[in-house]
Amino acid sequence: MASATATTRAEGFRAIARSRIARIIFIWNFAGFLILVVGVLLLSEMRAGLTEAQYGNLRTQGELITNLLIETGTVQGDPSPSINEPAVREVLRRLLPPVAEGARPGQGPRVRVAAADGHLVADTDVIYDVVEETPLPQIGGRSNFGQSLEDAAQGVEYWRLTPWRPTITLAEARRRALGGEIVYGERLNERGERVVSVTLPLRRVQRVLGTVTVESPDVERILVAERASMIPFVLGAGIAIFLSSLLLALFIAQPLRRLAQAADRLRVTGATRLSLPDVSRRRDEIGALAHSLEAMTNALADRIDTNERFAADVSHEIKNPLASIRSAVDSARTVRDPDRQTQLLGIVAQDVQRLDRLITDISRATRIEAETARGDVGRIDLGELLYELTRAYEPPEDARGHVEVVFRGPKPQGLIVLGQEGPLGQVFRNLIDNARSFSPEGGHVYVSAETTRTKEGPIVRATVDDEGPGIPEENLETIFRRFYTQRPVGAAFGGNSGLGLSIARQIVEAHRGRIYAQNLVRAGPMASGGGSSGARLVVELPLAASQRQ
Repeated sequence: MASATATTRAEGFRAIARSRIARIIFIWNFAGFLILVVGVLLLSEMRAGLTEAQYGNLRTQGELITNLLIETGTVQGDPSPSINEPAVREVLRRLLPPVAEGARPGQGPRVRVAAADGHLVADTDVIYDVVEETPLPQIGGRSNFGQSLEDAAQGVEYWRLTPWRPTITLAEARRRALGGEIVYGERLNERGERVVSVTLPLRRVQRVLGTVTVESPDVERILVAERASMIPFVLGAGIAIFLSSLLLALFIAQPLRRLAQAADRLRVTGATRLSLPDVSRRRDEIGALAHSLEAMTNALADRIDTNERFAADVSHEIKNPLASIRSAVDSARTVRDPDRQTQLLGIVAQDVQRLDRLITDISRATRIEAETARGDVGRIDLGELLYELTRAYEPPEDARGHVEVVFRGPKPQGLIVLGQEGPLGQVFRNLIDNARSFSPEGGHVYVSAETTRTKEGPIVRATVDDEGPGIPEENLETIFRRFYTQRPVGAAFGGNSGLGLSIARQIVEAHRGRIYAQNLVRAGPMASGGGSSGARLVVELPLAASQRQ
């Protein structure tokens, strides 16, 4: 059971891999997905180390500035050391250069020194009179695409899109630094920018005189650049998803909608055939579906036409004996001659026998058609079936003039076909009965079967030969039509309904085979003119797959 389930799943996966529509869906949807994944991975990797790297950089700068301020910005007073505020501001002015021309305000680190009592000693933004400026676009000039992306990304408030909260306030950082701790944190500055800051204690000997805070908004600008770099990925993913949706709409949704509309038109208008040549020519599952629907409606239409013709033929065939019976009965009422009445009653009996045979064959044809449509297909040894069937026709020992049915050669082996035993047995019974009716008294009917190979593949070919007068060349095909009869001379009236060969062809074609007739000349000592003519009916059925070599 587990092996069968695994095999079914493997076949399902192989079917998906072979599907063109499945490949289109997977390729385009995963293309957009991969674009987003690559973009997210790249940006996440940058974001992961950005803050830590900035902390390390600011701490290095802060320690350098703090050490310099301890040497030049503090004095050893009496009784305790203190901060020399003018010296601190001069050191910061000399140590940190002003903002370069063309750079945005706030670029570069910002240093703020506060005394132990909390008042601000120095601020580099105040020292250099930093003023935020918003440049106006150049009139008539072309904007840079990268700058446009960055400006668009700048308009997105990143902290609202990404869950983020300040980790510390400036006052809290200064309070903890006065306790001798180096404090790291993220917060918003006065301009609403997300900044990373490091606050260090300004210590002279063992006394903390104040705090030095070094902060940088570079994280915000880098995140803006990240947002700008993410825009092409988002656009690419959007285009890929749009193309995927468009392809699905054009190649799947629209054709399926057309098929549904065509089926609705078929139902509303009462038409019997579906035709969508532009869809059925596609080389994928949609084309296969359209082709199958067309084939299905054509098969149903053919069956409807066949049933209509069959009903018309049945009506015509029944009317003839009924008209003959009516005429004979009317004549018998007026005729007083007993011999004439006996003759008319014989005509009535013959026509009744003909009607009985006709109705029986019609019932059999209908039953076999239903059995063929609903029956289960199995493996049938056709050689065994034919061999046993010919034995059923063995004449009694005292029979004279009986037509003998003979199986040629030994009992064949391995002639396995897929089909239904009942209908196939009916085919060969009809063929043998037809051959016997055309063979002379004391003649023979020969049955044989063998395997052969054609361009379609290996087949089983079964033949039924008679010793009758043969078939006119122009009737080799028409003998398979319903109600076609050509009775041999001397045959009993009403013994043939003309449905036997028609039923045989119907069953053989339902088994994906074919049946046809041939004339043959068989040499023999009793043949006049060097040979006796006869007819051969040939049935060809596909050999079962497991028997193919």
